[in-house]
Amino acid sequence: MGTLAFAKYQGLGNDFLVVDNRSIQGTPPCEKLVDGVFVVALALCDRRYGVGGDGILSLGKPTSVGAVATMRVLNADGSEAEMCGNGLRCVAKHLAEQDGGKPASIVVDTLAGALDCQLEWQDESVVAVTVNMGRPRLRASEIPMSASVTEDFVEQPLPLAVGSRTTTAVSMGNPHAIAFVEESGAALAALAEEFGPEVETHSAFPSRTNAEFAHLVDATHIELWVWERGCGITQACGTGACATAVAACLSGRANVETPIEVKLPGGSLTITVGNDYEAVFMRGPAEHVFDGSIELA
Repeated sequence: MGTLAFAKYQGLGNDFLVVDNRSIQGTPPCEKLVDGVFVVALALCDRRYGVGGDGILSLGKPTSVGAVATMRVLNADGSEAEMCGNGLRCVAKHLAEQDGGKPASIVVDTLAGALDCQLEWQDESVVAVTVNMGRPRLRASEIPMSASVTEDFVEQPLPLAVGSRTTTAVSMGNPHAIAFVEESGAALAALAEEFGPEVETHSAFPSRTNAEFAHLVDATHIELWVWERGCGITQACGTGACATAVAACLSGRANVETPIEVKLPGGSLTITVGNDYEAVFMRGPAEHVFDGSIELA
């Protein structure tokens, strides 16, 4: 299959291989499907036998007017995600620095729509990105949830193998199930490890879901651990932080139009939920780690 060039990036420890396929005609090698699995992503993201990463961010030609590229998110397990907030910040940094001109903002097409990324520069490097993540989806059919759920799933019991857990379902272009709990610190991490797999594959979510376990410190601070669909526990999840802030506002734990610091294992993101839930803004860092190439079998 030839040589695959990539750039390694991380956003709060959530790490990715960015592959720029904008000049390629036809299907890029990293998007090769075998029995419904992106086999190159599965191999390259392996941390023992591959390069290592939470996913591949495959860049293609833009599909909307004003966008500079399209981003596809290929998970470490070979599945595809609709969106990735930390990944989008990494892609915005990559595109802005590689294409030149030091723009103040760029637009990137995703499966969740065309998203605007505001760039903060220090010398020749993008040091932070604020993304308008768009409107959170709250209807069960948009998330999606099973046909038996006919209305918004806010602070509702989610049955588990043992008992149930009060949960709010939100889509930020990809599905999230958020539970606010009393545990914090190591106990919160253990909770995500224990219940994350069951929530991810719960029958209420036909496309599986990301699972968030959140501890409210106060109205402007949340501690969060995320079990990511297709990845497991990760150091950070941008869309998960956004969905959790939305859930906090919906349940009266936090307020719209007020910045909320969401502390994840890899660091903090600042999330602001817009008035009337018309938009969610995520601000955080992105860092280039190294460039490389690998021979594909």
